[in-house]
Amino acid sequence: MKKTAIALLALLASGASLAATPWQKISQPIAGSAQSIGAFSNGCIVGAHALPIQSDDYQVMRTDQRRYFGHPDLIAFIQRLSGQVHNHGLGTLLIGDMGMPAGGRFNGGHASHQTGLDVDIFLQLPKARWTSAQLLKPQALDLVAADGKHVVPSLWSPQITSLIKLAAQDDDVTRIFVNPAIKQQLCLDAGTDRDWLHKVRPWFQHRAHMHVRLRCPAGSLECEEQAPPPPGDGCGAELQSWFEPPKPGSTKPEKKTPPPLPPSCQALLDEHAL
Repeated sequence: MKKTAIALLALLASGASLAATPWQKISQPIAGSAQSIGAFSNGCIVGAHALPIQSDDYQVMRTDQRRYFGHPDLIAFIQRLSGQVHNHGLGTLLIGDMGMPAGGRFNGGHASHQTGLDVDIFLQLPKARWTSAQLLKPQALDLVAADGKHVVPSLWSPQITSLIKLAAQDDDVTRIFVNPAIKQQLCLDAGTDRDWLHKVRPWFQHRAHMHVRLRCPAGSLECEEQAPPPPGDGCGAELQSWFEPPKPGSTKPEKKTPPPLPPSCQALLDEHAL
């Protein structure tokens, strides 16, 4: 009986954590000129555009979740990058989560992706286009070895380095998050052309995709920009610190209560999330 009660409580807790946020009740973009508002992890967007689903250069995964909205700058970046990937003969770009129609907080899986300036892109470049079934339930290719310190040699390819480098060289891109083991492999592959590496930041998970973030658009006056990444290629002590064992007595950071929304986002939510 005790085990059953614990299992039931766990199930209820899981269901509560996945309850829809008010932002998920907004099914269409908010009319107006495009404005990214607030911070990447606490914001919203007015005038979002939907990424066109049909393209010869990319494919959009999990369209049933309707997470393919973003600022026009993000749409343009994806189209620009996918065209470059196509022209280089690297394969087809696989687009994952962008943002919701009005941005805002997801019910799980993302802390950011709230201002229409973030996109997840698989680090797979299939030569043959995926079927509708594959796109609805994509199988992520885990590129990181079991030790968490290296990529899987049989799965890594120069095309992955080329893809990430093309994205990092785009002027609108300010950060690209990848697993530390992937960053380490990029450091080994980069050769003498290393300027782009400082945008590529090691982060937890991100074993099968890169998370690309754009800078605040010029016309988005309420958008909160991040500080620029540190200078240098980030391949030294900073990267190696990710592979060190936790220090004695260290604990995982506590989950913080989300800060209040920017006033413009709260007003938008009050009006449209019925």
